[in-house]
Amino acid sequence: MYKPTSVTVFLKGDTVGRLALTPENICAFEYDPRFIKIGQSISPFYLPLRPGVFIAKRDPFNGNFGVFNDSLPDGWGNLLLDRYLSSQRINPSSLSVLDRLSLTGTSGMGALEYLPDQQFVQSAGTPDLDFLASEAEKILNQKDTGASLDILFKLGGSSGGARPKVLINIGGEEWLIKFRSSQDPENVGQIEYEYSLLAKDCGIEMPETRLFEGKYFGVRRFDRNGAEKYHFLSAAGLLNADYRIPCLDYQGLLTACFKLTGDIKEVYKLYRQMVFNVLIKNRDDHAKNFSFILKDGNWKLSPAYDLLPSKGFNGFHTTTVSGQGNPKYSDIERVAESLFLKKQQTNEIYEMVEEKCQNFRIL
Repeated sequence: MYKPTSVTVFLKGDTVGRLALTPENICAFEYDPRFIKIGQSISPFYLPLRPGVFIAKRDPFNGNFGVFNDSLPDGWGNLLLDRYLSSQRINPSSLSVLDRLSLTGTSGMGALEYLPDQQFVQSAGTPDLDFLASEAEKILNQKDTGASLDILFKLGGSSGGARPKVLINIGGEEWLIKFRSSQDPENVGQIEYEYSLLAKDCGIEMPETRLFEGKYFGVRRFDRNGAEKYHFLSAAGLLNADYRIPCLDYQGLLTACFKLTGDIKEVYKLYRQMVFNVLIKNRDDHAKNFSFILKDGNWKLSPAYDLLPSKGFNGFHTTTVSGQGNPKYSDIERVAESLFLKKQQTNEIYEMVEEKCQNFRIL
């Protein structure tokens, strides 16, 4: 494959800027002069919209900026990509950050696109979910055939998260459909679907969700609306935070939400999501499981996702609550107090979510 010495970043057809590598293999980025005049920052905390060259840190994204790391696959998508590269006699460890962004091309999550575009062909025909689930299990058990690897890579090679999944078009809409991993219960799809309904019932903004064929959980992508793409930024990308280990507290996360959006309503939305995560024991609340989306020039908290009970990091919340990995109500209160949120409003949120969660039962 061609190994580019620089990569040009685009957003909705406009040239955002260019990426290159320093001699130490660290990303250097510079905004395009025209974009500085017509655009807005794609990552306000680490890449403010101004002239000059920005140099990334080595950690936590291997010399990449968080916003561009959000475009790359992780977990399942990385597994597929590296296996596929190996099948093409390309050593995955020989690829630089620029190589991987070039392989992402125009197919990444969110709206950022990269040239040169060296993505592999993404058309894989009409998928059969039972077949794909079976083949995903083979991949996880290292029993994949060339055919199954090719199909799954074309459908899921740009995805994030640990569980097997595919990105497919259904009725003109883009959906993400998950399959179970070996550690998941048999009915994990039904569990996640019912918790998505509970989240909506608790007043949390969720994308449309469905249970396909009675067992496969699907969520309509919030970064797509027909042919339109929306730029989004995970909390990991926004804060340069390592999503693989505990490194955030909800106090800091809610503070960052207000600094980015400038809207206290978005802070209350995120507070509600924190309460929900604590009450359902969703401890896998790492920095990539919170995102912000840019629409009509304004940053907003994205619809919620990955909301179901989980063990987290050694049985504790990956994002702590006032410093506590196993928080109590008093810790939740301290988060609200630290941001001077209205006590009556936060109490109403907690009581409403608590009542809904107490009455919830998996069907």
